[in-house]
Amino acid sequence: MGDQAVLAYLTDEAEAVRFAATVRDANPSWLQDVVPAYGSVGVFFDADSIDTANVIEWLSASVSNDTDEAEPASLLTPLAKIIPVCYEMAPDMPRVCEHTGLTSDDVISLHTSIDFTIYAIGFVPGFPYMGYLPMELCGVGRLASPRTRVEPGSVGLTGRQTGIYPLPRPGGWNLIGRTPLVIVDVAAGFFPLRVGDVVRFTRIDAAEFKRQEGERLTL
Repeated sequence: MGDQAVLAYLTDEAEAVRFAATVRDANPSWLQDVVPAYGSVGVFFDADSIDTANVIEWLSASVSNDTDEAEPASLLTPLAKIIPVCYEMAPDMPRVCEHTGLTSDDVISLHTSIDFTIYAIGFVPGFPYMGYLPMELCGVGRLASPRTRVEPGSVGLTGRQTGIYPLPRPGGWNLIGRTPLVIVDVAAGFFPLRVGDVVRFTRIDAAEFKRQEGERLTL
């Protein structure tokens, strides 16, 4: 990745999250940033302090040393972040139901039944790509024509993933609900969700959505 970063490929998503945490916890003096995304981890370094070959050597040793050691401190107690969602605000629920053969209550029950892991942040600042959906919800394709604007807090799904639009942007995922929580504030530098975090959705009604939205609650 140029002269100031190395891209490491791991065996799977869980291993990438673990490896990123190991590098962060070690925090060598030359480290500038660690960016995991699914099965890969970008490691950014100060090129004035170390060269690429030495970074690769250090990272390779870290992978070997981490194999049989305890979990990094940042992974010891991954408590789920609870995100309330109003599934009444779901313009694409009929489309999801038609594709899966499920009722809307079935879709909601499945979407709130498991803990999701954030495997990547991208697309727009703070957008969490989370996996993986229960098998019954997998395989719903993106919209044929993306919306020109998706409201912040909108919760969508496509393929095997679910995610939250943190900012008003165009988007083509199937929208099945909306959270009243503020999950990104670019001006304030507020980005509470990170790769490796665990998220669980909980169902709220429209009245509770309006109450929490009015209070500008944050995650």
